[in-house]
Amino acid sequence: MNDQHAALPDSAEKAGETKWMNQDTVVPGILKKHLTPKGKWGYLVVKSGSLDYVWEDDLENVLTADPEHPIVIYPERFHHVVITGPVEFKVEFYVVPEKASTDQKEGDRPGEAFL
Repeated sequence: MNDQHAALPDSAEKAGETKWMNQDTVVPGILKKHLTPKGKWGYLVVKSGSLDYVWEDDLENVLTADPEHPIVIYPERFHHVVITGPVEFKVEFYVVPEKASTDQKEGDRPGEAFL
């Protein structure tokens, strides 16, 4: 398993979250290349099972998220998830005031519906 060892900054403030999803109810937009909502960080939380997480600029380094290994999703970095089997997960969104990015890329942002 390749997991991420990043943590959200201490000053992160929760701004919203998706509903719990599974392999059958996943929001289709997160299965393809996309970004977090503008100005937001994401936090991929898995309740049961596991799934793969891919940064579009680092396709060879696939991360696995499971209940013990959440994924920090950096703003303005393209990514997607891959459902690998039964899973239950959600994405939480956070604002980190001192790390606000002025670099705003164009792309799909399926998480905007959950803020």
